[in-house]
Amino acid sequence: MAVELCLLLVLFCGSTVSEVQPIYKPPPGTLDFGFVPAKTYDTGAYHEPGPIGILFKIVHAFLYLVQPNPFPQDLIRKVAQQKFGNTQGDYQKPENVVLTLQAIYYEIGFIVSAALGLLFILLLPLVGLCFCMCRCCDNCGGEMHQRQKKNADCQRSCFATFLFVASLIISVGVLCAYAANQHLTSQVRGAKKLVNSNFKDLKVFLNDTPAQIDYLVSQYNTTKDKALSDLNNVGPLLGSRVQEQLGKEVRPALDAALTMAGAIRETKEALENVSVSVEVLQEGTERLHANLTDVKMHLSNTLNDSACSAAQAASTCNIIRNSLNQLNINANFSGLPGVSSQLAKVNDVLKIDLSSLVQKGYAAFNDTPDLVVNQTKNILSAVPYIKSVLESIGSNISSFTKTLPVQKILADLTIYLTQSEAYVQDYFPLVEQYDFYRWLGCLILCCMVVLIVVFYYLGLLCGTCGYDKHASPTTRGCISNTGGNFLMAGVGFSFLFSWVLMIVVVLTFVTGGNVEKLVCEPFEDKTLFKVLDTPYLLNQHWKNYLSGVLFKNPNINLTFEKVYSDCKENKGIYTSLHLEHLFNINEFLNISMYTEDVALRIEHIQINLSKIILLDEIGKENLLNFSSSGIDGINFGAYLTEINKSVTKVDLLSFANDLEARADQLPKGALENALKGHANNIRMIHNQQVVPLEQAMSTLNQSIRLLKRTSSELMVKVKNVISAVNAAQLLINNNASLVIVQETKKYMDTIVGYFEQYIDWVKESIAMEVAACKPIANVIDTAVDIFLCSYVTDSVNTFWFGLGGSSIFLIPAIIFAVKLSKYYRRMDTEDVYDDVETIPMKNTENGNNGYHKEHLYGIHNPVITSSVEQW
Repeated sequence: MAVELCLLLVLFCGSTVSEVQPIYKPPPGTLDFGFVPAKTYDTGAYHEPGPIGILFKIVHAFLYLVQPNPFPQDLIRKVAQQKFGNTQGDYQKPENVVLTLQAIYYEIGFIVSAALGLLFILLLPLVGLCFCMCRCCDNCGGEMHQRQKKNADCQRSCFATFLFVASLIISVGVLCAYAANQHLTSQVRGAKKLVNSNFKDLKVFLNDTPAQIDYLVSQYNTTKDKALSDLNNVGPLLGSRVQEQLGKEVRPALDAALTMAGAIRETKEALENVSVSVEVLQEGTERLHANLTDVKMHLSNTLNDSACSAAQAASTCNIIRNSLNQLNINANFSGLPGVSSQLAKVNDVLKIDLSSLVQKGYAAFNDTPDLVVNQTKNILSAVPYIKSVLESIGSNISSFTKTLPVQKILADLTIYLTQSEAYVQDYFPLVEQYDFYRWLGCLILCCMVVLIVVFYYLGLLCGTCGYDKHASPTTRGCISNTGGNFLMAGVGFSFLFSWVLMIVVVLTFVTGGNVEKLVCEPFEDKTLFKVLDTPYLLNQHWKNYLSGVLFKNPNINLTFEKVYSDCKENKGIYTSLHLEHLFNINEFLNISMYTEDVALRIEHIQINLSKIILLDEIGKENLLNFSSSGIDGINFGAYLTEINKSVTKVDLLSFANDLEARADQLPKGALENALKGHANNIRMIHNQQVVPLEQAMSTLNQSIRLLKRTSSELMVKVKNVISAVNAAQLLINNNASLVIVQETKKYMDTIVGYFEQYIDWVKESIAMEVAACKPIANVIDTAVDIFLCSYVTDSVNTFWFGLGGSSIFLIPAIIFAVKLSKYYRRMDTEDVYDDVETIPMKNTENGNNGYHKEHLYGIHNPVITSSVEQW
């Protein structure tokens, strides 16, 4: 009943998923549906054993030595599928015999170990009984006589050492068993918190699911509102789309035309600069030539003065006189051709404002959304119908959610969960009580071993401390004798308790070891689920057992392993259990039947954009006139040749400085002063005339080069601009309808895409977030991995490992204790030796074959004496 209620609940989660496959995947605007409300689960299905984990690993390694075979999947499948009848003959069938042999082969390690344990259980009490009877007959070391040997001290030390080592190993084993016993008890007591955490997560799982479902349903309004908003603004939105597509051709063409209009204005400015600069240069060079001629004449007159005839000035004057030819102009701008005709033609072109015409084209193209708005009234008339369609879809979803008895299902599941929790809470004290009995029994077993070890330790302590190597065997002290008695007491208790300990060890070993190998290890690597998923295993008529139980359809591929893995990853239970096989929800969110009609209404759009004129014929003719303005006929080479020359043949400043330096070489007087005056005059000419001419040459250089770049293939450039404008205009006039149809299709795809986004989001949410079934996996992990394997099995296995090791080492401890006790206990008789040759004397008088009793020879034995006196 609980499973069916859970399936109905999750079935409702899947009611909002559509299985419609989209025909195309447009790139619609992304909708933000937010996050599905979800609470975190508290249970952490992972157990860290702590320091005792080292012991667990050692036990696992030991079990691997005992049972190294892999998990027998095929054997378990065959055994589960094999029919064993009630008659003896069924077990003697060949196939059953083979399976039995295979099972024995797999369990051979456990069988051999258990057989050795049983042998221990049977033989050790018998050996103890025989040993006891033998000693009562003064045999098997029961005779209180010890032969004196030369290596007696060495033997005593070896026996003591071996017994101490065996006792240490027994102590370690009992400590391991005690630690495992305490660990199991503490984990059982702490399991209540883990169980409560699982129940809490299951309640969160149930209580949180309705809110998640309501959130998924409510987000349909987000999709609907976005779609209606776009439909109400169909004109601007569709117009913007059309404008964007046409703009890929139109805007570059208009940009090129606008760039050409700017080039016309720049050309006019450059021609004006050329005309003005040439005029300035021609006038300036003529005036400079006259001034330089006048300077040369005055310098010649000065150099013809009689003072230059003097020996000290003659050479300097000759040098200056020879350099006068450098004072002349270098560039000749008088021969450059004029640009007045080109300037006049460009001015005629500029009478028409081409930039204004291009801007009109921009404005007309930018009015595209308004034209679309005015011509999409048929879409606006379909908006009410589309709204009704969307409202009907939302109504279908809401009405369907109301038809499901979600609250009743949740209430029933909550009641069932509450009852289960109460049942667990009621019986948990009983579990703790039985665990206390188990703990007490295991503690008693440990105390048995501890009692034996204590006797051994006391025997070693008393025997070692009270041993006197100078005392004879019959005169050993009381402490040494007590140590020997402790050792024999330990031997006696070993025979009494060992078989009981081994019975517990064998039972827990066989049970715990097989649970570890057949349940815990295959559960960890999921091979156990693979066995459970074997077709026709749990039900001979069902291929898939889980789907047969849940859906009554065993042909659905639903496996334990897949469900557990999906829940482990916290996926939604709808995905984990493949609940889409239970219910077909296409009828609730199948919008294809509505979108086809809506698409037909939208596709019949007739929009005429022929009113858009990008550039009229006047503008095109204006561009052609500019291309024939003649600027490409300017002799740019002549201009650049003169521009690249300097204004004068020599730098006037350098010449003036050199002249002044040579004047300083002359004797002081009128000649020196006259030459320095001429130098200052040359500097003034440079500053007032040469510098302005250089600036005019720079302006002329920039203008000429601009004109050269503009005139390069000017006709081709203008034709390309006109061709681009014509192509864009042709696109608007003839192909705009195709573009509009394409954009209308994309627009419709965008509207439909909103719902596809919603459906995909719902699918993703249902698969990963809604009713995430991590608590179910946590319950399984808690029950099997944590409680059964980590808490119980590991602790039980560690307990028998420690107790079994202690029990096995009781055997050498018994042997060494019996041997060692002979060296600690007080003997009744001893060997008699000659004082010199230490050769035993045969005293036939006493009939003891060389032995003697001290009281016969008057040797005082205080212990025996006191005992006799007491009797």
